[in-house]
Amino acid sequence: MRQVDILIVGGGSAGMAAAAAAHEHGAKDILILERSDRLGGILCQCIHNGFGLHRYQEELTGPEYARRNIDVIRERKIPYSLNTFVLDITPEKVATIMDPEHGLQKIQAKAIILAMGCRERPRGALMIPGTRPAGVITAGAAQKYLNLEGYLPGKRVVILGSGDIGLIMARQFVMEGIQVQEVVELMPYSSGLTRNISQCLNDFNIPLRFSSTVIEIKGQKRVSSVVVAQVDADRRPIPGTEREIACDTLLISAGLIPENELSKAAGVRMTPSTKGAVVDDHLQTSVPGIFACGNVLHVHDLVDNVSMESEAVGRNAARYVSGQLADSEFAACIPVVEGRGVGGLVPQYICRTEEPEPLKLMFRPRGVYQNAAICVLADGSCVARKKSLVLTPGEMCEIELDRKMVTDAIQVCVEIQ
Repeated sequence: MRQVDILIVGGGSAGMAAAAAAHEHGAKDILILERSDRLGGILCQCIHNGFGLHRYQEELTGPEYARRNIDVIRERKIPYSLNTFVLDITPEKVATIMDPEHGLQKIQAKAIILAMGCRERPRGALMIPGTRPAGVITAGAAQKYLNLEGYLPGKRVVILGSGDIGLIMARQFVMEGIQVQEVVELMPYSSGLTRNISQCLNDFNIPLRFSSTVIEIKGQKRVSSVVVAQVDADRRPIPGTEREIACDTLLISAGLIPENELSKAAGVRMTPSTKGAVVDDHLQTSVPGIFACGNVLHVHDLVDNVSMESEAVGRNAARYVSGQLADSEFAACIPVVEGRGVGGLVPQYICRTEEPEPLKLMFRPRGVYQNAAICVLADGSCVARKKSLVLTPGEMCEIELDRKMVTDAIQVCVEIQ
């Protein structure tokens, strides 16, 4: 059985940032496992710009952002294995892997960093009735076909869901000569960033219909049309609002799900709030020595934030293998509770330590709130407050507070002014 200090599952932006930070903080026996034939993850197919504004103070495309991370990995000679599938991880931090060159192997690690990213919700998860023709595709798959393989996925497209990938693909479709009929969103607000609504839809005169959904797909060999209806407050179709839109492609951009099958196999405690692992403020999971970061922990808006979060995890994993960071013990930690208007809160526990760094809490609002404030309550008193003109589920919120202010359970909530 091969032995390593830190095993990183996933060679995307999260895995590479964690590896570089761990190496910088003294961990030298590191191995990155990546199931595709290249490092970079989803960034390799994101040819649009907008990456790196926070981390590098310049605007990069996805491949350019990935290249900067890959160069660091190669410069520091951090080992990585491509075309490698992780089949299982045990609570004892033993990973069973498979690759074409070595076949089946087992690796014992002192610490494991989970950085597998996320996947899209497919048609089956949405339970749309109708026929099963060609032309129903997720936004990420369409992006891969168009940007990496050079295939147009269709000529007349309806997009279901206003996730960021779907919005970006709507703009790219128009630039490639594809007609985007409209974007249909189930909720009364968008799940994408405000800047993408403006730059990808409004600038290209693409209509966005809120509180609507696709209730039927028509076509035999290929999609010929979809039936769209408005929905009520309970998200049920309203009779009499149906309309048929001719199209040859239905693009699904209905949200992302963290890839947590391996996390569950390792016995990591999960939360329905983020669909990811429960973690403390070091992003250590309920299984000692197993850490999680990036989109496998909670879905981020910006890859810059993924990298910065993962750098912190890399530092903490290096501290763990050197004996400077203790095992996770949630029973002895301070719980962080979701209050009014708060969902997907990370972390869920705070360790009782004397570390000088401020605590950073992240979450997504459960609705759209105007002139609101984020408030952290401890013993009934607000110990941190951050005002905002608009809070929306499409954009992640952050608030920092002094660790010394936290002595018992705290609650994060949204206050309406």
